[in-house]
Amino acid sequence: MSLLENLGLAPKKRKGAPNIGKKKKEEQKKAQIKRNRIYRGLIFGGFLLIVIVMIPESTFQPVASYSVGEPWRADDLTAPFTFSLQKTEAELEQEKQEIRESTAPIFHHNQNARISIESKLDSLYQSIQPVLDLYLQWQVAKEDELESARNDSIRYYQEKNFAAVEFDERAWNTLTSNYYDIRMQNETQRTSVINDIRNELDSLLNELLNEGIIDKRKEDIEGDEITIRNVRERTERTIKLVNTRDLPETLEYAQYQLSREFSSDVASAALQLFDQVVQPNWLYSESDTERVLQENLANISRTKGAVAQGQVIIRRGDIVTPERANILRSLAQARATAASETERWLRYGGEVIIIIIAALLFFFYLFLYRKSIFNNPAMFLLVFLTLLIICVASALVYTFDDISSLIVPIAVAPIILTIIFDSRVGLMATVTLAIITALIHDNNFDYLVATITACSLGIFSVRDIKKRSQFFFTTPGIVFLTYFLVIGGFALARFSGWEKFMNDTMFIAINSVFILFTYPLILMFEKTFKITTDFTLLELADTNLPLLKELMTKAPGSFHHSLQVANLAEAAASAIGANSLLCRVGALYHDIGKMVKPSYFIENQTEGNEHDKLKAKMSALVIKAHVSDGVKIAKKNNLPEVVIDFIKTHHGTSLIRFFYDKAQKSTENEAEIPEEDFRYDGPLPFTKEQGILLLADGIEAASRSMKDPSYSKLEALITRMVDDHISEGQLSNCPLTFRQIQIIKESFLSILIGVYHSRIEYPDEKKESSKKRATEKETEIKKDSDEKKELPDVKSEEADTEEQSEEQQEKSN
Repeated sequence: MSLLENLGLAPKKRKGAPNIGKKKKEEQKKAQIKRNRIYRGLIFGGFLLIVIVMIPESTFQPVASYSVGEPWRADDLTAPFTFSLQKTEAELEQEKQEIRESTAPIFHHNQNARISIESKLDSLYQSIQPVLDLYLQWQVAKEDELESARNDSIRYYQEKNFAAVEFDERAWNTLTSNYYDIRMQNETQRTSVINDIRNELDSLLNELLNEGIIDKRKEDIEGDEITIRNVRERTERTIKLVNTRDLPETLEYAQYQLSREFSSDVASAALQLFDQVVQPNWLYSESDTERVLQENLANISRTKGAVAQGQVIIRRGDIVTPERANILRSLAQARATAASETERWLRYGGEVIIIIIAALLFFFYLFLYRKSIFNNPAMFLLVFLTLLIICVASALVYTFDDISSLIVPIAVAPIILTIIFDSRVGLMATVTLAIITALIHDNNFDYLVATITACSLGIFSVRDIKKRSQFFFTTPGIVFLTYFLVIGGFALARFSGWEKFMNDTMFIAINSVFILFTYPLILMFEKTFKITTDFTLLELADTNLPLLKELMTKAPGSFHHSLQVANLAEAAASAIGANSLLCRVGALYHDIGKMVKPSYFIENQTEGNEHDKLKAKMSALVIKAHVSDGVKIAKKNNLPEVVIDFIKTHHGTSLIRFFYDKAQKSTENEAEIPEEDFRYDGPLPFTKEQGILLLADGIEAASRSMKDPSYSKLEALITRMVDDHISEGQLSNCPLTFRQIQIIKESFLSILIGVYHSRIEYPDEKKESSKKRATEKETEIKKDSDEKKELPDVKSEEADTEEQSEEQQEKSN
């Protein structure tokens, strides 16, 4: 170092552009990390805040937990202070029912009813009188044989038909004949029946209205008294129900009175007239009755007697009877009522601490063992949003006394997280949710054990989904059976009785049905957070889908190759514990780009080779293009991004060696041929599944170019190709270990041995095969020696070309 440099006076060195770009990337990375920390803090803090706010106010429990019918396991309990004894729910309900029956319904006295009846009666008589007069006129004309008799009869019938009176023919005949007889006999001292009816109706209606006619049927009134309110006079009185009448009783009474006064025909006409004018004058007021009923119900005393301070409530070993349980409940309510604000806040603070610890347990699990979730704000939000939905549902259910906490489908959240991520995330979510929801439901130990057990087994049932029926039938059944056994075990241990057990079983059944809502929730999360679950992969693995059918039609060789690669990749992924379903789907779609120019790939060639017409560099461009074409096709068909990554990475940045060597042979200066022009664009595989596909793709293509493949040949081929990929750094970004790579090689070998196994030749087949071998030998002798050497190389290079093209499609996927 020079003197100026030591003094700090030397000119500053300029930083190159690469260093500036690197520094900028580092700054962006730090800023992104800082933003992610803020997002995580907001998500986790929001989760805790909502759960803490939703904690219901729980009751103060006695010194120890207990169950009715079980022995008291704690020490003797004495009353710490004098407290009132609460009535049981059954006692309160009985009192309420008695009040409902004893509360007299309220009726309002309608002052206008009498006036309305008289007005209707006058109107009816005004309609009846013209009919009677016309009848008399007609009869007189008929007796005198006048020509107007016919017209008089028509006028009579017209007037009768249009009269505003509803009489049957018998009533009309009775009234008209009586009216005619009296008028024709000129009996001045005798009145007509119609007038007698009027006088009797006036008297009868006056009597009934004074006693009261109610507009509600007596069968619908529970008590034996009613209250009559006169709003105009501001009076109220209570009378016996038997001293008044409803409308059916009024008609019966009227029929009885009229039949005593008149003959049957006249009584029938009078009753018809009475039925048309009578109406209730005491009208039922539902609002006033309900108001009085609610006031009476509100005045019910919820206590009955008291327990004195120092009185023994229950001794150790005593059976907790319903009566003692009521005393214990009364003590808990008295404690809650008498608790100071400090005690309430301390209790609430304890619950908050437990919730925070349970949430931190899950938080640190993600931090230590699931960095992919922890460092991705979207996935972090998805996880805690799923937990929050269940916590809020539990808090809401707690507010309903008649609904058991077992109705909440806690298993939904762990199952969703298992399907989206893995079973360990689901198990940790189960523990966290079980603790928080058990705390919400009054520290219920039975609920805690049943929830952890049922959710854990539910998680195991969806670890490796192969078909939808596995989820729709198996998972709800397992959850139901587990809850049933655990709750049944506690019921037997505590002798809690069949009624409670059957009630819990009903809620468990509803819980199991609610688990079916997991499927639409997963679909919603897939769309919202742009993730791919096993449900989507199962759909994409169907070879009858239009895209795969198009590949089979346009590039049948590539389709068959994809199927073979899918089998290899799936078996290898299963062997090392990777996602075998994802591997299979990625392999099925990794070569869809070959549909654009299928004839340029050897597996689809039937006549000639299109590359013979092209220069090596152009051939390499065509081969490389199937990756970018595959990405475009995948995006056009809305394939998930995780599948598109397979298309992009299935060749990594490997060299298209056949055309690279061909280009070098075509020029004297090999240095003029840049190697980058003959390499795939990448990126390198960055997951285990993508690394497996890269290996499976090349090995499957190379194995098909082998002659007489044997165990040793296939083993050597697999070892050489895997080692080549490792030495080239194609797996440098993959989290595959050497042990896993060894297992993958063994899996490939076992599959390929099965594909290329030899079989017994029958006598006829032996003759044909020997003739065929002799013919092949003669043909080989006639071939040029250079062609002999070049043919295997060409085939293997074409296989490599196919392998590289398939790998590049996987990248685009």
